[in-house]
Amino acid sequence: MNFQLLWSILLAFLLSAVAGPIMIPFLRKLKIGQTPRDDGPTTHLKKTGTPTMGGILFLIGILVVSLLYMKEYPNLIPVLFLTMGFGMIGFVDDYIKVVKKRSLGLRAWQKMLGQIVVTGIFAFYLVTFTEVSLAMRLPFLEGKTLDLGILNLPFLFLVVLATVNGTNFTDGLDGLAGSVTVAVAGFFFVASLATGAGIEPIAGAVIGALLGFLLYNVFPARVFMGDTGSLALGGFVAGAAYMMQLPIFILFIGIIYAIEVISVMMQVTYFKASGGKRIFKMAPIHHHFELCGWSETRIVAVFTTITILAGILGLLAL
Repeated sequence: MNFQLLWSILLAFLLSAVAGPIMIPFLRKLKIGQTPRDDGPTTHLKKTGTPTMGGILFLIGILVVSLLYMKEYPNLIPVLFLTMGFGMIGFVDDYIKVVKKRSLGLRAWQKMLGQIVVTGIFAFYLVTFTEVSLAMRLPFLEGKTLDLGILNLPFLFLVVLATVNGTNFTDGLDGLAGSVTVAVAGFFFVASLATGAGIEPIAGAVIGALLGFLLYNVFPARVFMGDTGSLALGGFVAGAAYMMQLPIFILFIGIIYAIEVISVMMQVTYFKASGGKRIFKMAPIHHHFELCGWSETRIVAVFTTITILAGILGLLAL
């Protein structure tokens, strides 16, 4: 193992940790505070006013470290682009919500258009400037891939957009999205080392930067990542998966993201079909467990443990 790669984790951690005491008071001074959803758990009302857009803290660490390693590890470039591209969409959305005081932020079509454009640029770069194939590695079948031919690009858009929005849904409890994604980034770090994919530095940067951010984001959170952070993390997961030909593996390593999205889809579909009945007490599913009496820290611990175990399964499936 190249132990110099461990510096990517340490440096990103330090940058994120040091940025906290600087950025959090600044965000608070600007009154960039969170407004809990009206239909959310009543226990979340005490979070009102907690600074959001904290994703900036860990994006600084990810960006700086990636730039330092970019020349030696060019494969991290498209992953960094997808991370920062979606982070920028989230930043604009957060800015409109909390600074311009427009509660819905970007309109749905604006956000989707931005996501499609960023994904399209990523796909173009992947096909034109890299030697990475869109054929996908099959779990537990070493050397076997699935090539969808002309459907590869539509499938890429589906995977990227689903992963990004699944990560966004997961960001609903103190420390949840950050903790889960540390485990996911850990998988990519080890898998990239094992396969020589060349994205270890950005995976290490995500691990370190999120650990630094979690110093301020675990319960009770002093800052939230907002869409700035959650969309960026989804971009990282999808980008890393495609650079390693592992989009199918997101079903393993991103199981929590998938469960969160599926729970919302099930809730909405059943609510409309049944005339107002619900499957879960509240969706996404982490809120269901909250209303069942689980503490936020317990939910985060359980979901993170599931992700770690899923990551181990993913490594075995390589």
